[in-house]
Amino acid sequence: MDKINLGSTIPAYPMPVSLVGAFVDGKPNFLAVAWFTMASYKPPRIAIALGKGHYTNPGIRENKAFSVCLPSEDMVEITDYCGIVSGKKTDKSKIFDLYYGELKTAPLIRDCPLCVECKLVEILESGLNEIFIGEIVGTYTEERFLTDGKLDFRKMKPLILSQPDTSYWRLGEQVARAWSIGKKYKAKRK
Repeated sequence: MDKINLGSTIPAYPMPVSLVGAFVDGKPNFLAVAWFTMASYKPPRIAIALGKGHYTNPGIRENKAFSVCLPSEDMVEITDYCGIVSGKKTDKSKIFDLYYGELKTAPLIRDCPLCVECKLVEILESGLNEIFIGEIVGTYTEERFLTDGKLDFRKMKPLILSQPDTSYWRLGEQVARAWSIGKKYKAKRK
């Protein structure tokens, strides 16, 4: 099978969608972000990549805090709205029922199955983006999204984005247990 070079482009790979929250000009603001990842296990850190021109960036810098809230697929319409409407022109501070953890400038969305509260520790530049790295101060969910004390993604129904086709998807089926299925292959190699 011959491989086809698609050129220098963003691969069409699924990414979970989040709503990043921060205080900007004294009020909560949210934008849809799929470019985020865990950045460290100890201390627990998360990184988000935002275009340098986003309205939210100065708020994160000023308050040294942000949130990463993971919406369910039921929230697709309002999540997309937060991605296509700028806080520069539209007040998004009242579209969600909010709560706060330890940091009073990292707004958390009550309807999201999972919310992560972060204290800013570093900002990196990468091309047209700024990468904000936050230390996780708190991770919030509800009992209804847990199975045996662990997050259950089937119950959370996370919203997934693929690019460059710019489509929202839902999570599929479990394929295998991580850090386990590879043991079969390892045993065959002996």
